[in-house]
Amino acid sequence: MTTSVGQLRRCSVAVDLGAARTRVYVKNHGLIVDEPTVTAVNSRTGALIAVGARAEYMAGRTPDHIRVVRPVCHGTIVDIEMAQRLLRQLVGDKLRRAWRRKPTMRAAVCLPAGSEPLTQRAAVETLTGLGARRVELVDTMVAAAVGCGMPVEQPEATMIVVCGAGTTQVAVLSLGAIVASTTVPVGGEAVDHAVVQHLRLHHELMVASQNIRPLHLALAGDDGHEPAPVEVHGRDVVSGEARCVLVEPERVRRAIAARLTGVLDGISEVLRRCPPDLVADLAERGIMLAGGSALIPGLEPMIRQGTMMPVQVAERPDTCAVQGLAAMIEGHVSPLELAPLTP
Repeated sequence: MTTSVGQLRRCSVAVDLGAARTRVYVKNHGLIVDEPTVTAVNSRTGALIAVGARAEYMAGRTPDHIRVVRPVCHGTIVDIEMAQRLLRQLVGDKLRRAWRRKPTMRAAVCLPAGSEPLTQRAAVETLTGLGARRVELVDTMVAAAVGCGMPVEQPEATMIVVCGAGTTQVAVLSLGAIVASTTVPVGGEAVDHAVVQHLRLHHELMVASQNIRPLHLALAGDDGHEPAPVEVHGRDVVSGEARCVLVEPERVRRAIAARLTGVLDGISEVLRRCPPDLVADLAERGIMLAGGSALIPGLEPMIRQGTMMPVQVAERPDTCAVQGLAAMIEGHVSPLELAPLTP
């Protein structure tokens, strides 16, 4: 699915339309959009109420006639019209008019490896509806590896694990292409659900959905000392009244680890499908973690212990994919020339 670097250099816009956040990079302007992929719409009139962070804050606080919609699920655009309306609002009127003045404007968008044709078509239609005359599709794992500064164009093995909101993608790259890859249906949302279930079953407490991510980061954080119990505020399951409980961080950490075992299984599957020489390279070079959920507590030590390989988290794991696309369209990536030998 990844196009040539020459074609990407003709693009002026790079888009990472993820399930959790949407990021837009404009050539020679930098990252102009970094907002949650959420919209709030009036179901009676069809009017758009809010997008991005404002719409995300409305989740769970709206009346019946206002719906909070997530147009992207597991890396797939499930609502093309809503995704277009979201991007129109985020990029702004001035930039949108500038796009329309370029009759040959091209856009690059990253998609999960092995995406179905319908998924690719949805991404193309979303961006062509905004004025793009041509859309180049790039594998998310290739873009994230470039954004992490990994030498993907060299004949050396590099392994990257992209942890998203709905899925985790695992791939081994060499010579600018994917050698073996898999997608695991475990991400930040599954971890959030594990924390919700733990609080509900063991403490009979319901917690607001928008507070889950900061909660499990605070509970499962490890600063080298014995973690102290944490106060959690929520609603009692039986009485419905507000209640505060003390939660043991170690028990929450175990609940999270139970969901993360699927990521380790995916890494083992990809390693089994790789040639032995590439696996030998990985034993020395290690594994790179990227994606917005790469900082999930316990993920890095679990992978290190399960694979016996070095594990490193990218400096900015949440923006690796869009930064990789940006490097491609800016011309900072030079692929290894593989010219045929002449007799």
